[in-house]
Amino acid sequence: MFTPSQHDVRRFFCETFRKQQANEILTPLEAIARDWIVQHPEYADALKDVEAALAADYSVESGQSNPFLHLSMHLSIAEQISIDQPPGIRAAYQMLAQRIGEHDAHHQVMECLGEMIWASQRSGLPPDGAAYIECIRKRC
Repeated sequence: MFTPSQHDVRRFFCETFRKQQANEILTPLEAIARDWIVQHPEYADALKDVEAALAADYSVESGQSNPFLHLSMHLSIAEQISIDQPPGIRAAYQMLAQRIGEHDAHHQVMECLGEMIWASQRSGLPPDGAAYIECIRKRC
């Protein structure tokens, strides 16, 4: 299993942003990341300087949202939808996207993903994919 460090993730998004700005060829994963970067122009400042990105503090106490976490969640959700894992996420997402649009649907799924991860960490149990899908369906 691929387990990138926080710095690896930040470098990936910064390099993708740099390549996108320079109109360079992107890997398939970078192309997906680019699509989400483009939809979040408010993150441009955080992505343009890799050294600043590596040093940035996005703790709860700092009061800033973490653009790298946000973009990573978009990537995770896109991958989940593409392989329909957990089973049913593709259909639930598509129903939600038809109602509110793809980007807003991703943000709603993101809320459910966060809830599932939080519940798993709190209980010490594995993530509950069925509860995750049900959370998405309730938003349809």
